[in-house]
Amino acid sequence: MSLGANLRAMISFALSFVLGVWLLQQQAALPPVALAWYLPVFLPVLYLPRRTHWQRGTRFSLLCLGAVTGGFLYAAWMAEVRLADELPATWQGRDIALRGVVAEMPRLHERGLSFVFDVESVETPQAHVPRHLLLSTYRDEKSAPLQPHAGERWQLTVRLKQPHGTSNPYNFDFEAWALERDLRAVGYVYNKGKNRRIDARVTSGAYTIEHLRETVRTHFQSTLGDAPYSGVLSALAIGDQGSIPPAQWQIFTRTGVNHLMSISGLHITMLAGLAFALTYRLWRRSTRLTLRLPARKAAVLSGFLVALAYALLTGYGVPAQRTVYMLAIVALALWSSRTIAPSQLLAAALFGVSLLDPWAVLSPGFWLSFGAVALIFYITANRVGTRHWLSEYGRVQWAMSIGLIPLLLALFQQLSLVSPAANAFAIPLVSFVVVPLTLLGALLPFDWLLQLAHQAMSLCMIALQWLNDLPVAVWTQHAPPAWSIVLGTGGVLWMLLPAGFPARWLGALMLLPMFAIVPHTPSSGTLRLIIFDVGQGLAVAAQTQNHALLYDAGPDYNGDADSGNRILVPALRGLGIAQLDGLILSHDDIDHTGGAQSVLQAIPTAWISSSLSPEHTILQARQDSHRCVAGQKWNWDGVYFEVLHPAAESYARADIRDNERGCVLRISTGQHSVLLASDIEQGTEQHLLKRYADKLPATLLLVPHHGSKTSSLPAFMQAVHPRYAVFTVGYRNRFHHPHPDVWERYRAAGITLLRSDTDGALVLDMNNTEFSIETYRKTHARYWQHHIN
Repeated sequence: MSLGANLRAMISFALSFVLGVWLLQQQAALPPVALAWYLPVFLPVLYLPRRTHWQRGTRFSLLCLGAVTGGFLYAAWMAEVRLADELPATWQGRDIALRGVVAEMPRLHERGLSFVFDVESVETPQAHVPRHLLLSTYRDEKSAPLQPHAGERWQLTVRLKQPHGTSNPYNFDFEAWALERDLRAVGYVYNKGKNRRIDARVTSGAYTIEHLRETVRTHFQSTLGDAPYSGVLSALAIGDQGSIPPAQWQIFTRTGVNHLMSISGLHITMLAGLAFALTYRLWRRSTRLTLRLPARKAAVLSGFLVALAYALLTGYGVPAQRTVYMLAIVALALWSSRTIAPSQLLAAALFGVSLLDPWAVLSPGFWLSFGAVALIFYITANRVGTRHWLSEYGRVQWAMSIGLIPLLLALFQQLSLVSPAANAFAIPLVSFVVVPLTLLGALLPFDWLLQLAHQAMSLCMIALQWLNDLPVAVWTQHAPPAWSIVLGTGGVLWMLLPAGFPARWLGALMLLPMFAIVPHTPSSGTLRLIIFDVGQGLAVAAQTQNHALLYDAGPDYNGDADSGNRILVPALRGLGIAQLDGLILSHDDIDHTGGAQSVLQAIPTAWISSSLSPEHTILQARQDSHRCVAGQKWNWDGVYFEVLHPAAESYARADIRDNERGCVLRISTGQHSVLLASDIEQGTEQHLLKRYADKLPATLLLVPHHGSKTSSLPAFMQAVHPRYAVFTVGYRNRFHHPHPDVWERYRAAGITLLRSDTDGALVLDMNNTEFSIETYRKTHARYWQHHIN
């Protein structure tokens, strides 16, 4: 077989294997293990004749099919093994005594610490616990806070639950994230249990690395104190991205330099190159060393070991893995005096990452990392002639700016329009000034190195902040259709062809469908209602042909993260809802208003209607807010909205609880209607029965107060007489909603019951004659999803 055929076969095998891995991750259920017995069927393909073009083509196709099948079944086997290590449902929420090791450096959250814990032994009789846990500590006034550190052995009493995340369109999948990291249970340390440190240090390779990482982070914190960009330096040195405040991440994302604030291949390659050059120069000076081992081979080995050490120190994420595998192949090629094509490099790294971590294909970083390197190889490899380094740098930046457009729109639905300008100065400043000074500051006992690195980062941030404040800094839009992403990728590759290829401008036309094809909106007289899965809280979007309304904005999770920035804004943007014609905040509870500020900052909103006090923080800066009052009505595109509660006079009474003043909204399309009942309780239900009994019947009822026992009077249920009842609740929430008696009351009435923790987000479409409802966990089912028994 010719060299070209071998090269093509290797690349095709790697790509086919990764395709098989990716296909497995799209499955709702794992395939039967017995399918693995069919793999040997492809072995005879290796011995097929390849004399004619047809024979070679058949053999090549069958080899690719075998690689796809192999990748699919390999990923299935890995998933079977990992899913088998689970926490039994009967042990959720119970006290369990464990011994184990703090496996990663703890991270600070609003009320304590979170860390990964490797279980060595379970001391509670008959309890079964997965090997790796994600634990949190919480401060209280009655006990001293725990201070676990990486590499320490502890005895802990914990309360665990199976991993369960919210399930919404265009959102982060916590359950997939936990599976990839082999975290098969999450929970917290019970403060009243027997919690004590057993050993201050466990000598093991992985634990030693984590201990070293935490030592570096502590050194940075003690040296820089509360300096604003100390978290950035920590991220650049040890991959501690959690130390970067969300506000700074937003600037990096909006200016398109967020890839620099994590450990990128550029940083690792730069250090490997410096180690290579230094070793090569010094090694050549020694005749004895050169005779034992050529300087070039010694330098190659040195560069690779430095790259591997830095990658491990920074957490060994996907970009680091990709770079290490590529450098390893380069090192082997140079060591054995062989040449290797860039495409082979990338294919081998792609195969290696997918083999060690089949879930990496679910990560945006996987696609962006490999996509960026592929683009660089595409525009630089096998090109005739040489360019000035500045011209080549500009050419690469241009390729990155347009080449990643399809991926960025598919993954995040936004583009940084100032990214070329930002990267033009940020890449050299961060890569060649900030990173070297930061690493030297981590290695050497000179505080001024870190302070100088911080000053350089401060200068970078001044320019980035200015670009971020520009009104045209970011382009945001809907999620493009999958076919338009494929077409757009072909378009950018056509645009980046070498000069002289005809009609390269046609590539720009191939990008247009990603921007021009907008999601289908409801027709006139039709309502689309999305009841989001926000945990213990409430958020509902109502969309008509030309208007959109958000009813409540879900909870605030921990100060920096809320349902607005984590769930609602990405979902609304992906669904094509670029602006809101109204926002109703039913009442002043954090599980209904917690995400409002994030929504208002990200999405233009025409008006706010609420029962909140005019002095409330959310309303203070708004000139377009008013109180929701019974009797308010409006018609959007043939869909009728009416507020049924509260009465205007209720605002003058101080004895009414916030729940009883919640805004109750009825939305009707004729024969079908929905009733959004907020957190009203039995007193308000009785009031509605007296005043609006004729308007209460609804096809779907959003159950009052998440199914609390203080709501859902039998008479109210009978008056509404819904076909569907929806409980918006968090998994194993501390209020124990819905109350069993209330749940049974609805079930006994023959009503179809839905709940957000079990079904995920609910999407319903209704008009005068038709009514349909979909559950997101069912329509987008994946094999790793948690099922509540």
